[in-house]
Amino acid sequence: MRYCLIEGARLLDPANNLDTVADVYIADGKIQAIGHKPAAGEIETSINGTGKLLIPGLIDLGAHLAEPGFSQKGSIATETKAAARSGFTHICALPDTKPVTDSSAVVQLIQEKAAQAGYAEVLPLGAATQGLQGEQLANMFSLTEAGCPALSNARQPIKDSYVLQRVMEYAATYGIRLFLSANDTTLADGCMHAGPTATRMGLDGIAETAETIALSQILLMAEQTGVQLHISQISCARSVTMLQQARDNGINVTADVPLANLVYTDEAVNGYNSQFNVLPVLRSETDRQALLAAVNNGELAISSNHRPHEIAAKKAPFSDAEPGMSLFDCFLPLALKLIAAGELEWNAFIKATSQIPAAVIDLAGIGLAEGNYFNAALVDAGATADLSQLYSKGENIPCADDALSGVVDALFVNGAQVL
Repeated sequence: MRYCLIEGARLLDPANNLDTVADVYIADGKIQAIGHKPAAGEIETSINGTGKLLIPGLIDLGAHLAEPGFSQKGSIATETKAAARSGFTHICALPDTKPVTDSSAVVQLIQEKAAQAGYAEVLPLGAATQGLQGEQLANMFSLTEAGCPALSNARQPIKDSYVLQRVMEYAATYGIRLFLSANDTTLADGCMHAGPTATRMGLDGIAETAETIALSQILLMAEQTGVQLHISQISCARSVTMLQQARDNGINVTADVPLANLVYTDEAVNGYNSQFNVLPVLRSETDRQALLAAVNNGELAISSNHRPHEIAAKKAPFSDAEPGMSLFDCFLPLALKLIAAGELEWNAFIKATSQIPAAVIDLAGIGLAEGNYFNAALVDAGATADLSQLYSKGENIPCADDALSGVVDALFVNGAQVL
């Protein structure tokens, strides 16, 4: 057997109680040995990991990959390359493509494009309703059979409670997990958080109740139907409390928060900087701290909510600019900024970006353990992140001029080195 050896890296993996410096031997795509040399075989390649971290590959529960349908914003190749730069090995792609991911043909197209690109593995989220119109159920079972780990309606509204109930009942019957965004569109007629900053700037705000009222409805219906539920992209402290109460009441629910909502607040909008026009909106410092606490407590996953845009999409006045941030190129450096500031713990970060997401989408064999497929990133946490050259086609990166650290020196997906 011929091995790839990673020498002397610090292995960090809370799922396997790992925080140690050790050698790792990889062959046939899997971890063959940790901390000891295999009895037989020879070293084919060797990577010096001294002074670096070896962590499980990151898993993203929600990203917009732009393809098919939005070639001016990016492609699966460009966006997965950018994601690999931050250590992502698996990406759940949201279904708001063009055409919508509501057929097995579109699912197959996305999978083929990702395989051709050869970077992160893409797991398409199927549309819960036809065309994401929120009226008629999509062919949910066939989408899961085609390889969708879950179904989602992105941030598009479901027409009414009756349709939502039918979606949940069908999903519960067939054991399909639903990714739902808590967003009452009738209350979300604004472009930023409703607070003092919005008032001062004369911008229409979106109150927290646009999220919490919708979340309450979803949780009550999940309790009734017993569906496997994941709440995508929460943004406020009250949602954290509501999710805690739901779990205490026996509701099977998980949730994630976009990284941007852990790093920035609504005050970033000062100067009408359209880079910070995002959905869900950036909220108050109180909300940010509550979300960080939930991540550190192991209650939330962290998603990228990556949404690339061309320059023109962000050149309009703030309220008219297309919402979204291109975050794949800078996801890891921004997370390390939180860690360096003492606001986010390393183990909590790894759990929120690997262990929890893997459990949500039933991805087995994730983590640094002998016998598992080798999905991992070798990280130089102290190296300066050079964001002068972006891999993503998106120009809407919020931190291009920031001094950030954190570089992925090598990335392995199912044992293959892709970076």
